[in-house]
Amino acid sequence: MRSQTSSFAAVATRHFSVLGVLLLAAAPAHAQYVGREQDVTDLRLGQRVLVDDGTCPAGQVKEVSGSRMADTGIVRTTKCVARFGPKKR
Repeated sequence: MRSQTSSFAAVATRHFSVLGVLLLAAAPAHAQYVGREQDVTDLRLGQRVLVDDGTCPAGQVKEVSGSRMADTGIVRTTKCVARFGPKKR
């Protein structure tokens, strides 16, 4: 009887661990808003900054991200993404 209880506990622990990882991955990250792309000075690898400079279509904002490492430093990637919530000033 004890082996069934410990087996159930191991399975339950594994399921709760997987659930915890999924919840952390699904949590929205709080992005930093800036007004100009020149204001993004020290972009880290994987960091994403939202730039509200009016270059993207209505309802979208420019996302600048540190995409990969190069010999000269971190390579920036820009794309227009959907704006969430009201416009930030």
